[in-house]
Amino acid sequence: MADFPSKVTTETSSTPTQRSQQGGNSLRGLTASVTNIMDMSFIRSIPAILMMVEICLGLIHWALIASTPYTAIPAYGWVMFVAVTLWILTTILFLMILFSTQQKITFIPWPLTVMVYNAAATVLYLTAFLTNASTVHPYQHFHFYGHLGAAAFFGAVVTVAYGASAFLSYLDWKGDGGNAATNTVPT
Repeated sequence: MADFPSKVTTETSSTPTQRSQQGGNSLRGLTASVTNIMDMSFIRSIPAILMMVEICLGLIHWALIASTPYTAIPAYGWVMFVAVTLWILTTILFLMILFSTQQKITFIPWPLTVMVYNAAATVLYLTAFLTNASTVHPYQHFHFYGHLGAAAFFGAVVTVAYGASAFLSYLDWKGDGGNAATNTVPT
């Protein structure tokens, strides 16, 4: 049997700073690997900020509705359905774009998909907002009047945010992307 060398080294040629950035046990390595996966330029964009507004204010909207006896008025069932469904779908879409899923799933026309989603969300949230606002009566549910009124306000703000997202996704789908100074097509 061959003699085993007395000194065996298992160290690789990478430096300690390279090893910590590659992962390992350190928190710094973990955060470096997570930020490499995320699209950090998307986080700083206006569509991402609008999506974060839609997620945060949409959560407040359906939480305000859920904190009232919304089953007493059947119209609030529609408002809850729209608010919760679009909150979940927007969160999933935000995470998919953040982690660059559109580059991995190339058979989906992403600009068109996002535009159709935002346009449909705008229409659905508009109907939910109008339903919510039209059923707020100060004397019917006196204790929850403030919640329902605030929910109508947040519903309006989220509707505007979805409308702005729909407009920006339309511009992205159209492919213009420039401004009047970079447009060289003669009129």
